[in-house]
Amino acid sequence: MDLAAELAAARENYTRSGLHEDDLATDPFLMFERWYAEARDAGIVEPNAMVVSTVSADGAPSSRTVLLKGFSAGGFTFFTNTASRKGEDLAADPRCAVLFPWHPLERQVRIDGFARELPRADVEAYFTQRPRGSQLGAHASHQSRVVSGREELQAAYDQVEAEFEGRPVPVPEEWGGYRVEPTRVEFWQGRPGRMHDRLVYRREGDGWRTERLAP
Repeated sequence: MDLAAELAAARENYTRSGLHEDDLATDPFLMFERWYAEARDAGIVEPNAMVVSTVSADGAPSSRTVLLKGFSAGGFTFFTNTASRKGEDLAADPRCAVLFPWHPLERQVRIDGFARELPRADVEAYFTQRPRGSQLGAHASHQSRVVSGREELQAAYDQVEAEFEGRPVPVPEEWGGYRVEPTRVEFWQGRPGRMHDRLVYRREGDGWRTERLAP
């Protein structure tokens, strides 16, 4: 079978479970907490891996995977280099989309919202908990910038490692974090015949309303 035929035939018939309106928690954060725990307990590798999509000032879309580092009724938190492409995009337009692709459970969680920069105190508190190697890497790598090769990156890391030898690594000026404040959260559960369950929370004033979407 050639690749084109293989791709055309590639599909799974989702049969694990369904999602009913009666299954929903009172708000999307409680529902996410439930589904996240089930993804973790199912042994999914890095269940906190999420695809963040942004739009540049001239309307060009861009997606990448980052790690969720916290969530609450305030939103979903991640950290990154604020001078990276995603940081520049969010500075121009804070609207973004987030996707958790939990394929082994035949589930997705899709989030639309606005990314707000975290206070510096929150950034510093998290940075001090990171492994030292990650702290050094945050100084050595000017994320999304063109480099001549791997040797340049290694030389920068070695220089930073020597600079901070024997003392704490400070937070780089261009390193920060964001909280995605959702306006819409969709819980997607695969079903047979592609008749998937799509239940959505939409923000309405200080609360949420739910609705079902056709698959």
